[in-house]
Amino acid sequence: MGWHIHQMDVKIVFLNGVIEEEVYIEQPEGFEVFSNKSHVCRLKRALYGLKQAPRAWYTWIDSYFTGLGFSKSEANPNIYQIVVEGKLLIIVLYVDDLILMGDEMLILSCKKDLATEFEMKDFGLLHYFLGLEIWQCSGGLFVSQGKYAWEILEKFNMHGCKLVDTPLPGGWRKEDATSGEEVDATVYRQLVGLLMYLVNTRPDICYAVNKHSQAMVKPTKLFWKASKHVLRYLRGTSGYGSWYRQEDADWAGSSRG
Repeated sequence: MGWHIHQMDVKIVFLNGVIEEEVYIEQPEGFEVFSNKSHVCRLKRALYGLKQAPRAWYTWIDSYFTGLGFSKSEANPNIYQIVVEGKLLIIVLYVDDLILMGDEMLILSCKKDLATEFEMKDFGLLHYFLGLEIWQCSGGLFVSQGKYAWEILEKFNMHGCKLVDTPLPGGWRKEDATSGEEVDATVYRQLVGLLMYLVNTRPDICYAVNKHSQAMVKPTKLFWKASKHVLRYLRGTSGYGSWYRQEDADWAGSSRG
């Protein structure tokens, strides 16, 4: 559709939820009533650390959107949409982050409405979200995780390693790597877990990460060596990502099938 994607953030999100149950807390430090030390405070709004806080916040924001006329997606209850005079606005809710796309005038109007109800921060066009870097270009979107990849390299002290051209060593076979001395399983799992999230925008390492994930119980030195090979590959390809062209949006109708 050629839409621009915007991002907003709700400040102090869990302080916005209304508590429906009776919840009491001790008198907060600095606000004690010393003449009534045995008294407690009844909460009307949620607090950080309160187990009801996430549900209270979602209940409030959900009722707010439905009150404006938004309908929820049947596939995902965190996706809201509304059609006004034939123009569409879609909102994706992720805890305190809001992603807005659709008609620009509806986006601006919705931002004003949100700012009157909540304390908001407007980030403008979406650029960084959950470790994903989104570059909105004419004709499509480029999504990468370059910063995230470098954080992995620095975490495992591989930011100065030698480069390689492939995600797996040449001639590497899983069967050969299952035997041998075992390594620290906790550190190995941490690395594979981080690489699993990187697969979101890096399908070129999908096969290698899949093979490494099969050795999570008893990783050997050969598996550890092969996982570091992936890091050497990432150092030279940290700028890689996924390019979504506008003309490729309709795969069913694509003549290039």
